[in-house]
Amino acid sequence: MPRKKNPKKDNPQSELFETSAEIEVSSDSIASEEDIFAIKTDVGHVDDMFSDWFLDYASYVILERAVPHANDGLKPVQRRILHSMRELEDGRYNKVANLIGNTMKYHPHGDASIADAMVQLGQKEFLVDMQGNWGNTLTGDSAAASRYIEARLSKFALEVVFNPKTTNWLSSYDGRNKEPETLPIKFPLLLAQGAEGIAVGLSCKILPHNFNELLDGCIALLRKEKPEIVPDFPTGGYADVSEYNNGKRGGRIRVRARIETRSKLLLAITELPFGKTTTSLIDSIISANEKGKIKIARVEDNTADIVEILVYLSPGSDPQSVEQALYAFTDCELSVSTNICVIENDRPHFFSAQDLLYLATEKTRNLLKLELDIQLKELDEKWHFSSLEKIFIEKRIYRRIEEEETWDAVVATVEKGLKPYKNIFKRDISRDDITRLLEIKIKRISKFDVLKANELIDALDEEIKTTKRHLKSLTKYTIKWFTDLKKKFGKGRERKTVLTSFEKVVAQDVVIANQTLYVDRKEGFAGIGMKKDEAIGKCSSLDDVIVINQAGKLIVSKVSEKAFFGKDILYINTFNRTEPNALTYCMVYRDGKSGATFAKHFTTGGMTRDKEYDLTKGKPGSRVFYISCYRTSAEQSDAVKVNLKPVPRLRKTELEVLFKNYAVRGRSSGGNIITKNSVRNVVRMTKAAREEADLKDLT
Repeated sequence: MPRKKNPKKDNPQSELFETSAEIEVSSDSIASEEDIFAIKTDVGHVDDMFSDWFLDYASYVILERAVPHANDGLKPVQRRILHSMRELEDGRYNKVANLIGNTMKYHPHGDASIADAMVQLGQKEFLVDMQGNWGNTLTGDSAAASRYIEARLSKFALEVVFNPKTTNWLSSYDGRNKEPETLPIKFPLLLAQGAEGIAVGLSCKILPHNFNELLDGCIALLRKEKPEIVPDFPTGGYADVSEYNNGKRGGRIRVRARIETRSKLLLAITELPFGKTTTSLIDSIISANEKGKIKIARVEDNTADIVEILVYLSPGSDPQSVEQALYAFTDCELSVSTNICVIENDRPHFFSAQDLLYLATEKTRNLLKLELDIQLKELDEKWHFSSLEKIFIEKRIYRRIEEEETWDAVVATVEKGLKPYKNIFKRDISRDDITRLLEIKIKRISKFDVLKANELIDALDEEIKTTKRHLKSLTKYTIKWFTDLKKKFGKGRERKTVLTSFEKVVAQDVVIANQTLYVDRKEGFAGIGMKKDEAIGKCSSLDDVIVINQAGKLIVSKVSEKAFFGKDILYINTFNRTEPNALTYCMVYRDGKSGATFAKHFTTGGMTRDKEYDLTKGKPGSRVFYISCYRTSAEQSDAVKVNLKPVPRLRKTELEVLFKNYAVRGRSSGGNIITKNSVRNVVRMTKAAREEADLKDLT
């Protein structure tokens, strides 16, 4: 059941108003109960007004500003710009400032929003033919002022976007003009251009797709096939679309810049990942270098009409490792999410890319049918009047009206003259038809050529037959439309983004180990800022540190300047979080102050940072006598000698422990009992002693 609305809980403003009202009334001893009731009623009214206004605002932003429409793939400001450009279209370029001014007749917002939308529309290079400095999408440079640049509709836009006969017209915001509800676009423009917008509680992000692949997809749908379409970006680069999920919510793709190795000390970035400019990409590279994640000498930007960012490496650097580090620590590799949200039937809907392609294909098919229906009707009308005109002049019906004195008599005479031929026509002869015949000038009648009239009627017959044939095989006609569109405009629109599969770059594998890890074992501190203490080895700022102290406590923490891990540190090293079981540990510990001594052979498994794990059984006074580790795949397990404290009747004071004889278990296992006697110390066996013990163990 829906939750009942609590004004105080759901809207803090109502509580604020009510409280202030009560204070005001309580300070006036003359106020009556009617006054208090009236104040509370007014507050409730204001509360309702706030709710209504917010919903109106949210709906307006979603429907009229941020989210494109499913029919034409345009936001309202883009649609109004295109309509304004068509209104002023004469084949020549127009100043963008003039186009913006004309668009303001239809768009109820300022010129700045129109100018920004027009520049973005032009930079997509589909609908607008540009002249002047329209900015650079590669470098992020902005366009010149609108008074300095010019634009006109592209040939592609004139071909597929406009048709007043199939457009539904609405009144503009001030009622002075007419504007299209949606434009009759016969192409999946939204998938070709892409779109992005943020509304109240709703966002939209549609990635651009390849022009030719979309047309092939439309043809495939008409042939009852299932196409697979994936994004293609104008900046090129590489893309891994394995998680695209057909563009549904939650889908994402990974994009990479194209990096070339030009020499041992020079890398060149020649194509950008989607959504990045050379400026933002260089900033991310410089930031990673300053943080010590990559090591380069300098960066140069030689970008003009093509991208060229030169990355000079420091002497001794490995180009392949630096390339992987660029992917790991800079914007050379990005993850781009998709969220296809469009307006359909005055509501936002979420679709997949294939759903959107299907809608565009069906929309195009219906528009072509509508155009053919209109064309057929116009051809029938033209044939009808041409035939009327021929009979009217050829049979000299116009001469019969010379003696008539009234208009009605004239019309009746013409109607009577045409009556014997009415079976020729496809519809009845109306009074309007007769009026048009009577408006024919004498000069045209005198120059009338029967032969040419017959040729015109025959040509109209052929056009009518062709149009009917197209209507009968509408799917075939639509396929031909898309095929011709591809032949006409598809050249130069080949795929720019290379589809490939990326191997995940592990940051720890490519980061530069340019820090030194230090430890104060007695006091229990470790970090990269303790330069006066014992050096453990090289590490990076991304590494984790694993520490085991004498009390058997294990802690994993991120490398820092200085951190406390517990006194009497026995073991410290960097920890590989991606391979937590790569190392196997050998440990000898005492359970409690006077308990038995155990041998423990274990791996750590996954662990949470800064959480303390107990490697013993947890009794107070437990103590680790010995801890070591070895790499599971490459080294041999350890062997130790346990020296016991001499006591009466104790014959054997030395015990040999071969860890290979103990099964490798998890971190929480207790281990195996070695002895219940008191242990003096535990020492690692020499190689010779270990070999002798191994031989004795075999015999």
